[in-house]
Amino acid sequence: MVPCPRLTSALAALLLGFVASILPASAQEPQHAIAMHGDPELPADFDHLPYANPEAPQGGRIAYAMVGSFDSLNPFILKGTAPRALWDDEWGNNLWESLMVRNRDEPFSLYGLLAETVTVPDDRSWISFSIRPQAKWADGEPVTAADVVYSFNLLKDHGRPKTWYAMVADVTAESERTVRFTFDDGASRELPLLVALLPILPKHAVSEEEFSRSSLTPLMGSGPYEVAETRPGTSIILKKRHDYWGEDIPAKRGFDNFEEIRLEYFRDTNTYFEAFKKGLFDYHREKDPSRWQTGYRFPAVEQGLVKLEKFDTGIPKGMNGFFMNTRRPVFADKRVRQALGYFLDFKWLNENLFLGAYDRTASYFEGSELSAIGRPASEGEKKLLAPYPDAVLPSVMDGSYRPPEGDGSGRDRDNFRKGLALLKEAGWVRQGGKIVNEETGEPFAFEILVMTREDERLALAYQNALALVGITANVRQVDASQYWERLKSFDFDMIRYNLAFASLSPGSEQSFRWSSAAAESPGSFNFSGAADPAIDAMIQQLLSVKDRESFVAAVRAFDRVLISGFYVVPLFHAPAEWVAYWNRLSHPSQGSLYGPEPTTWWSSEAQQN
Repeated sequence: MVPCPRLTSALAALLLGFVASILPASAQEPQHAIAMHGDPELPADFDHLPYANPEAPQGGRIAYAMVGSFDSLNPFILKGTAPRALWDDEWGNNLWESLMVRNRDEPFSLYGLLAETVTVPDDRSWISFSIRPQAKWADGEPVTAADVVYSFNLLKDHGRPKTWYAMVADVTAESERTVRFTFDDGASRELPLLVALLPILPKHAVSEEEFSRSSLTPLMGSGPYEVAETRPGTSIILKKRHDYWGEDIPAKRGFDNFEEIRLEYFRDTNTYFEAFKKGLFDYHREKDPSRWQTGYRFPAVEQGLVKLEKFDTGIPKGMNGFFMNTRRPVFADKRVRQALGYFLDFKWLNENLFLGAYDRTASYFEGSELSAIGRPASEGEKKLLAPYPDAVLPSVMDGSYRPPEGDGSGRDRDNFRKGLALLKEAGWVRQGGKIVNEETGEPFAFEILVMTREDERLALAYQNALALVGITANVRQVDASQYWERLKSFDFDMIRYNLAFASLSPGSEQSFRWSSAAAESPGSFNFSGAADPAIDAMIQQLLSVKDRESFVAAVRAFDRVLISGFYVVPLFHAPAEWVAYWNRLSHPSQGSLYGPEPTTWWSSEAQQN
């Protein structure tokens, strides 16, 4: 019997339609990497990341240090304070690992770690990972897709809150080594990359109860180090795992070169620096330009035992300034916040406290193509901002805005007049040498919360300037534990904070810092309590665009809204990264866009052996 051509065609069409219905839309072939915009720079057969030395000697130790204390070894929950060296972009994800890792020499591209390959459609509505068969936990058990599913649910239900968790519709183990995340409609294009960076924990060895409590017992991981010794609140020692599964993975070649990582804690910054001078730890990023210029005249430097080096970076400088908590009534009016910027004489501050070494910060993406400063808004930006006509000042829109700098006298009368005029518009007037509320007579007063002596010095200088116009700013210094607990609950009026390590590909972390949802979420970094529909819309836009040009326009529009909101009295940034380190450390000749990468450094003593 000869088949009917029409029937055959109909059956073929039906079969194709059925297959299309069960296959994911726009499915792609498995890839070795994924980029936020465009394609990853490194090919599938890359040997190592460009800022790592795959021939680096093995052995020796590196010692880091911090000011403060710690009372937990779990950095993934709100309870307690955990050491940086356990899970940190700069010092390494030493105990736990993620499915993929960043190449810090690109704006935002990820390469496989626990995951061997990644599959994602053009619309980024889902992502799947194939886990490397050799990936093992510290007890030798294999890393499985079930571990990934368990880790996501554990972090979502019991970890630090992240607004994007809610956009994951489903996570499924499709086989022992394949896991798939499916996203809600409208999820950001960054979401697949954020999922790839989650810490992965073993289902068989970490219970919900263990994870949820603050403890000095470390959770099991798959990383290159394990906790060898802990002195609560004082120090921690990590030892290299010689059975670590991933030392020959391309994204890990040239990393994790030390046999031992030590982390020491000191009670204050003076003790900390004295300990560095004595060689009690090895690596120090200097943030004080005065000390950089005058504080390193001690014997170890003169003898060449301590090296001083400047590292250029290619990323935005971040926002460093006095953050105002708009949840407090005194800072609720934008005109008040704008006025406070006129009372800070940056030129005086820079010359008298820092020997003129700093540059003034104006943008939240200072020093990069993402900054709105000095650039008039493009047509794309204007279109994005059109629904919010009052969100951006005209001077910010046309690129002419700069924060008030002062004349260097410490009492710039012209700036004082401008600030006082804004306060008067907001209902605050000067009476008897004090600023008071025109209706209630309540004095204009607030507290600046600080933790370190450096912050105290800055706050006291600002306090003196505010006193000249009749504003009372009380400076209160607290210990590290109290400081961070108060920040978690937004229990402060003003803080000096540095939103450092800004990215060339800002994404969902901006929601954690600036969204309306984060303003109501304890533990978020929305310290200013910003809750503005224009901010939320710009964040959503920068998360959804596909090409770099549209992305840059979205970030610049976002920058303009933040600048116009006057949530921060901006301070300064260093023109380069200043690093002091003992000569028992060596590093590759090439850094990354982020500057120094100590996870790729090695022991000079091991090199000699």
